[in-house]
Amino acid sequence: MQDNPRQTDGRTEGVFPVQAIEAMIDAGGIKLEKPPADTQLQPASLDLRLGSVAYRVRASFLPGPGISVAERLDDVRMHEIDLTGSAVLETGCVYVVPLLESLALPEGVSASANPKSSTGRLDVFTRVIADGVTAFDQIPDGYCGPLYAEICPQTFPIVVRTGSRLSQIRFRSGQPQLDDSALSALHNTDRLVSSQAADIEGGLALSVDLDEVGEGPIGYRAKRHSGVVDVDKPGACAVLDYWEPIHLRGQSRLILDPDQFYILASKEAVHVPPTFAAEMVPFNPLVGEFRVHYAGFMDPGFGHAPAGGEGSRVVLEVRSHKVPFILEDGQIIGRLIYEHLSEPPRVLYGSDLGSNYQAQGLKLSKHFG
Repeated sequence: MQDNPRQTDGRTEGVFPVQAIEAMIDAGGIKLEKPPADTQLQPASLDLRLGSVAYRVRASFLPGPGISVAERLDDVRMHEIDLTGSAVLETGCVYVVPLLESLALPEGVSASANPKSSTGRLDVFTRVIADGVTAFDQIPDGYCGPLYAEICPQTFPIVVRTGSRLSQIRFRSGQPQLDDSALSALHNTDRLVSSQAADIEGGLALSVDLDEVGEGPIGYRAKRHSGVVDVDKPGACAVLDYWEPIHLRGQSRLILDPDQFYILASKEAVHVPPTFAAEMVPFNPLVGEFRVHYAGFMDPGFGHAPAGGEGSRVVLEVRSHKVPFILEDGQIIGRLIYEHLSEPPRVLYGSDLGSNYQAQGLKLSKHFG
């Protein structure tokens, strides 16, 4: 059973907390073209910032072994867009943007990236690419080179600029993921979800909440052909201009229309203890033709009571593919994996940072007021 972080090659195994990320910046393992922005460093992750130019490309791509992203761009780019002011990225188009952060990882340290929570809730498909990689969002042990964001807005056109933050990156040494027995033990001591009997098999199961209580909606369906969303302007968009609230009548179920985008919430309130981090893993497509887009990180302290959480529900970005699909109340829609931190973080998600989504229920992104 994995009770405590282990030592790997002289380094404590685990996800790096904020102070270790700061130390990597000081040592040159993370290179910043501009000084770090306010709140760019989170308890166990680093926000990544867009650079000065976006390339409209014909198609998504991976560079592959021995090939740089810049070489691939020479083949597929269509035109350049200046981001030093601001620019609109249109729906259905694919863009590649060099980031202001690059890496010179030491041996034994790897990284992974995900969309920020607000990015996922806007249905902006965003992945990080590195030179020579064969997978999105995965940065191999010891990588040295630039980073790029692939961006494809799916529902709303977005306004971005140099410094806009759509993705975040996490650093780790070793294999700090808890196996099911260790996860069960952690739930017994720290109550990871609000339900006493947690479903733990390949991670901690989350189910969808479609039980309408009171007058509030159980979710939101995105409207098509809306206006633009400026990713750097919280509260600037009116909810009903972009979203249709969903109220159930009768049975606690929802028929997902093909290629429509929905914001729903988990039935469980989630708790991430201070010395752990969590992440939603891709959902098995064999149990339904739908995709839960949320694949973000949950920093240490998410839903933690002393950090202002008292448990926080997970917001789910859901899309059905090809066919209508009936989603039932309580149906499992994803699983969380938990990882050890290499050391306790200096700050926690929530009250320490004034985090947007602590103690959340069903909640749209911070752009909608």
